Amino acid sequence: MLDIKNNLFQIRQKVALLEKEYGLKENSVKILAVSKKQSIEKIQAALACGQIDFGENYLQDALPKIRALTCSNITWHFIGRVQSNKTKHLAKYFAWVQSVDNIEIAELLNKFRPEDLPPLNVCIQINPTHDKNKAGITEKEMLNLAEKILLLPRLKLRGLMTIPEEFPDFTSQYKIFSEVSALFLQLKTELAKTTKTTNQQKYLLDLDTLSMGMSGDFAAAIKAGSTMIRIGTAIFGAREK
Repeated sequence: MLDIKNNLFQIRQKVALLEKEYGLKENSVKILAVSKKQSIEKIQAALACGQIDFGENYLQDALPKIRALTCSNITWHFIGRVQSNKTKHLAKYFAWVQSVDNIEIAELLNKFRPEDLPPLNVCIQINPTHDKNKAGITEKEMLNLAEKILLLPRLKLRGLMTIPEEFPDFTSQYKIFSEVSALFLQLKTELAKTTKTTNQQKYLLDLDTLSMGMSGDFAAAIKAGSTMIRIGTAIFGAREK
């Protein structure tokens, strides 16, 4: 598993250089290792290198890994499309669900989140290019959904997530990520005006996550303000069949 160690080292070095180049605080960008379709052994190799946050897209693929690695210091993120019939297991086994895009899903996650666990961290998935083939809501729906999530006691709203249309050039990537970054700032500003209860105000302090950028575009995402990048094959190599 030497490749995983080297890959993680190179990505961390690249992120550190980008933080410095764009005037960001050191270690302000978190790396989420996307482990979908990867083996438990590869995840353990990444763990041995100090990687803690792992992202999964498919519940049936994730559960055997989560159950096998219960003794490990892992934070599991669900980053795939959420189906209502999977919310009970997502609420139980994951610390984060980054792909919330409607209130019905949010209410189910809140309902099923065990009371002996801390509130489930959630992000609202934004579809900035209004691509019909991608999940996520539009900017017009964002504030309404966020206000409703703040009323759910077993959820903690952490920010926004996006998987925009792929662009081959840095300029186009940066443009779309900058639009989502502006929406994140707008969300925090608007929620600060409308929150009323102490509990809501407390959760606003945790509105700190802008999850955007993958292997092919994370440099542009970091320049635009991303606080979490999702890296899969660049860490683990090709996914197993």
